[in-house]
Amino acid sequence: MSEPLLDRLAAHRTLASVPRPQLEWLAAAAVARTLHVGDVLTPGGGPVKGLYVVLSGHLSIRVDRGAGPRIVMEWHGGDVTGLLPYSRIKGPPANVVAEEPSDILALDASELPRLIQECPQLTAVLVHVMIDRARVFKSSELLDEKVASLGRLAAGLAHELNNPASAVARSAKTLVSGLSTLDAATARFTALDLTGAQASAVAALRDEMLTAASTSPLDLADRQDAIDDWFDAHDVDDVDSEPLARSGLQAADLDALLAAVGEGRVGIVLAHESAQRAVRQLAMEIETAATRIHTLVAAVKGFTYVNQQATLMPIAIGQGLSDTITVLRSKARTKSVEVELRVPEQLPAVEGYGGELNQVWANLVDNAIDATPGGHVRVEAESAGAAVVVRVIDDGPGIPADVAGRIFDPFFTTKDVGEGTGLGLDIARRIVQRHHGAIDMNTSERGTEFRVTLPAVIAAGTGV
Repeated sequence: MSEPLLDRLAAHRTLASVPRPQLEWLAAAAVARTLHVGDVLTPGGGPVKGLYVVLSGHLSIRVDRGAGPRIVMEWHGGDVTGLLPYSRIKGPPANVVAEEPSDILALDASELPRLIQECPQLTAVLVHVMIDRARVFKSSELLDEKVASLGRLAAGLAHELNNPASAVARSAKTLVSGLSTLDAATARFTALDLTGAQASAVAALRDEMLTAASTSPLDLADRQDAIDDWFDAHDVDDVDSEPLARSGLQAADLDALLAAVGEGRVGIVLAHESAQRAVRQLAMEIETAATRIHTLVAAVKGFTYVNQQATLMPIAIGQGLSDTITVLRSKARTKSVEVELRVPEQLPAVEGYGGELNQVWANLVDNAIDATPGGHVRVEAESAGAAVVVRVIDDGPGIPADVAGRIFDPFFTTKDVGEGTGLGLDIARRIVQRHHGAIDMNTSERGTEFRVTLPAVIAAGTGV
């Protein structure tokens, strides 16, 4: 037996605490190998043929998830990789490649049962390595999927926020000139020196305009044509008829105003009312757009649980579902998908991590939208005994049988490169299991349903 090899094992960062007789067993049972730059130790997907002690060098796994290959796991001299005791690993997500000349000690997989039986301290060390490896993989995958998911959401939100932001800028710019028009119209209006009865008639007309119900574009066009015809018949010039038409003004209202103020004054009164109505409409458009921006920002904060600690807390499922659908609404519109949310008001809360649960909802709804372009997605939640059940249902063509059995496998995806990491459903499953829940799927040619069941908090929460 090579004393230098034993000395290297005794000085190995991971194996230094293992009794020397067990290191002697390992050295006798394993085979020393040298890998050159670019050599593949284990191909992506496996099989993993043995346990590998890295004596020197550098090994890595690089995965391309749409933004170019990136190292997701690596090992240097002093590490152990490959098939570890009690591990259920089938294969790495991509090739394990030597980044530089590397010396390893390879123990064939068939020797693992004997290692477990004869080397208890070595086995214990390797089990800890396996646990740490699983934790690193999970953390890396979760982070990658979060980044990819946020990237997709950011693209949609940029478009979604651009519309109301543009509306605010456009309406504010128009409002400046509208105020100038209103100032001039007000000056002419106040110079009329109306009587009390005439002022009352104008005020009554204004009140009626403020409470008028909105109508269809076709009705609006017909009303504006009727007002223009009335203007022509009564020689009323330089008055914008659109704001008056939007206010619900009818020809009978114009006749009543004419009778109250007379031919000489009616044009000036209508110009003032039109300018005032136009300014009010612009202010309402700005308020509506600003409210939309506020709603989107609030939904994003709620979706990501910004400024909230990542601690267990009662989570209102309805609010999370609502926030998720809000941030995905732009994508749904792009694909002409109608998304419907059904959540009862008194839905029990669940205890969990809000940001993680929202990531589950985002993955499920996002996949459902992709599955049914031009179709319909229904998201619903209900109380079922001591649990809360969330269903995401699409009316797409269903999942093929050869795919359905693999949808929860890590790195499995049917999407094009750059459109999916293959981690969404695997991570969704892990998150649900972490919350002591279950996730399952039913599919047919009529559509697909994903169902998530989570234990409810005893005290009732609230829905949307």
